[in-house]
Amino acid sequence: MKKALPALALLFLVFWVSMPVLAGDPPTPVLNGQWRGPLKVPGGTLELIITLVPLSNGTYYAALDAPKQRISRMPAEAEIKGNDITLRIEQAGSSFVGKIKDGGKLLTGTWAQPGLTVPLTLTHAAAAPTTANGKPRLTPPYREEEVIFNNNNAKIRLSGTLTVPAGPGPFPAVVLLSDAGPQDRDAEQQEYRMFGQLADHLTRRGIAVLRFDDRGVGKSQGNYLTATTTDLMGDAQAGMAFLRSRNLVDPQQIGLIGHGEGANVALLAAAQSEPVRPAFVVSLAGYGLTGRAVLVRQQLEILRLIGANPAQVKAALDFHERVIDIVRQTPNDNQARGKVAANLRLNNIDLDPQMARARAAQLTSPWSRFFLDFDPSLKLAEVKCPVLALNGTADLQVTPAQNLSILKKGLKNSHVKAKKLSDVNHWFQPDEKDWPLINGTQQPTFSPKALDLVREWIFDNTTRPAPLPVTEPRSTPAKLKSPKKADKAAQASR
Repeated sequence: MKKALPALALLFLVFWVSMPVLAGDPPTPVLNGQWRGPLKVPGGTLELIITLVPLSNGTYYAALDAPKQRISRMPAEAEIKGNDITLRIEQAGSSFVGKIKDGGKLLTGTWAQPGLTVPLTLTHAAAAPTTANGKPRLTPPYREEEVIFNNNNAKIRLSGTLTVPAGPGPFPAVVLLSDAGPQDRDAEQQEYRMFGQLADHLTRRGIAVLRFDDRGVGKSQGNYLTATTTDLMGDAQAGMAFLRSRNLVDPQQIGLIGHGEGANVALLAAAQSEPVRPAFVVSLAGYGLTGRAVLVRQQLEILRLIGANPAQVKAALDFHERVIDIVRQTPNDNQARGKVAANLRLNNIDLDPQMARARAAQLTSPWSRFFLDFDPSLKLAEVKCPVLALNGTADLQVTPAQNLSILKKGLKNSHVKAKKLSDVNHWFQPDEKDWPLINGTQQPTFSPKALDLVREWIFDNTTRPAPLPVTEPRSTPAKLKSPKKADKAAQASR
């Protein structure tokens, strides 16, 4: 997530990597980015994409995408020893064993899955020198600044980008909060910069935007793997405090826009007491179900997509529930990890003991323990600010029918606008046929319908900035257009 599948699945794993450097051996390259290549299957090929992101504590985040199968950010685990790399994607019953070559530009080896073992070469995808919508990077018509702000309670420094509209201000402002999994400030995956596009759209139309690297990603400090949803709420509050210190931002009109788990982080922040409460919240694919229910439904979706039969589904869900019960019923981390690791190896005799221990550590992490028992509905009644809740009907991860209704019912003390967006997926992309065609290739884009809804709803709940004065010929004073008309004129000039 682009992402149509679970960023939150219980087996969401990061791998612990030891990189010994022996005398005379070339140093192991730090792997960062995406590697893609064609997998030969009966009847054709499938493009596979492996994402590897180094974190500041020496670990990596890893995930698999298979766009044609609508698999996105499927949890992956990996082991790197020198220039040998092993990737395991247990949910798909697949693995890749290979070599790191050409300084990390190539990963060559063998892909194995039930009934198929074939050679596979993955090539590092160079970052495109373009903006999120595929156009050459030009100086934007607004202020853009690299910023640093502190979460004093967590004693960490977070790094991000602040974009402020042209003009004298003060402007309404938002902090963007990402979905689960460590992400950069643009929430970038494949060729889609979800937050980059959202920030650009809002700032061009009069809303200041702060987006930042998650803990341990990019230039931000901290360890994402040990942070709970409540800890991430502290990062959101720190972002709002930073915006309040900026002269061009209206301190009374600072809100939060959260995606996925980020939406629940935003709603938690809105349930707190002043002065850290946001003026408004936009929930993009927020969860209404409990964490445990969310994970079970995601596991079911994975099994459906990989074509599991009923017996395989039952066995996988029984094992899934057994592991969840062990974690929830064993408060001692060391004991829980031992039990989980033993069950993982019983379920998969080929699983390396070190990898089983690493996985068990992740499953018993503070984030996992918190999320399993997390019930968003318990705090919703304490939210008093306006809330816009949007979910896409094509979202396979957070189904609107279940989650949106729970959010709307729980937010009984807030002015809520809830809406399902037709043919919009979890990452707020429209149907692929509606993506713009750039240089002969369709490029992923944020749903224009969703952008319009978010922008206009924010202006309905804040003060729309007045347009910049326009100098008429002969220096005669210009008449200011009404805010509504000015905004439409700005849209027409895109």
